[in-house]
Amino acid sequence: MPVKIPNNLPAIALLENENIFVMNDLRANTQDIRPMRIIILNLMPLKISTETDFIRLLSNTPLQVEVEFLRLDTHTPKNTPVEHLEMFYKGFKEVAENYYDGMIITGAPVEMLDFEEVTYWDEIKTIFDWAKTHVTSTLYICWASQAALYHFYGVGKVPLDKKLFGVFKHHALDKRHPLFRGFDDEFYIPHSRHTTITETDLKGVAGLTVLSKSEDAGVAILASRGGREFYLTGHSEYAPYTLHEEYVRDLEKGLPITIPQHYYAGDDPANAPVVRWTGHANLLFNNWLNYFVYQETPFDLQQIAQMEEIKQHS
Repeated sequence: MPVKIPNNLPAIALLENENIFVMNDLRANTQDIRPMRIIILNLMPLKISTETDFIRLLSNTPLQVEVEFLRLDTHTPKNTPVEHLEMFYKGFKEVAENYYDGMIITGAPVEMLDFEEVTYWDEIKTIFDWAKTHVTSTLYICWASQAALYHFYGVGKVPLDKKLFGVFKHHALDKRHPLFRGFDDEFYIPHSRHTTITETDLKGVAGLTVLSKSEDAGVAILASRGGREFYLTGHSEYAPYTLHEEYVRDLEKGLPITIPQHYYAGDDPANAPVVRWTGHANLLFNNWLNYFVYQETPFDLQQIAQMEEIKQHS
């Protein structure tokens, strides 16, 4: 089943060139199906690339998925044309009364700041709290995962001696967990970050479950509230050349950057990347959509708020 996205979104042409089936609003509205409504808060500076990455993964499912894009009311991105934001994005005030089957909140280029120093921190906290009563299941990605863990559980982030940068081997701590159905014993996830969450800081925190980790990259996937929230410290959504583009960008800026580990053939930047994470990335998003969104969401989305009230009083 295709993913339904706004008419004329640049991702449509990009994904159709990859033979990925996407559908615009006009065609999707003729299908007598209630689609899964997914809202993406896109905090990444390169909006179009990020839109394409997530739509690529959300489209590889038998479910019809309707995607909306969300922007902050208190922050104006510098790298995206205002026309693009006005055409394809909604402000939080526009959706605050809506309910969604799923939500994705991306990373953001504010990792080196303390959370309280981020200019839009108050609005982010409001959106985190809103998602608990208006969304069936939320994926927090990279910086968003650290921010949400700090907001909900007081877990702080820890600076790394050098940037964690590359594609790293992971394993599931409970292979029977529905999120890992179909996974191999080992799987790979790209990481690109200067900070981390330590297992030491997670010990004794009630309500959090570590689902996956890596000897090199540390804690990778956590869950809370029975799958109402997942926290992903890496970037399973990355396209094959995203790490390369980040590497070249930092080199050109004269920033201290090492070759991304386990990424280029022969660890040589002159060679093409060895893509070894996209199969499991598709499984990860399919399993999330199926077991924690589609199987759990009420037909009447307004009942999501009632689900949260029942949970709090049980």
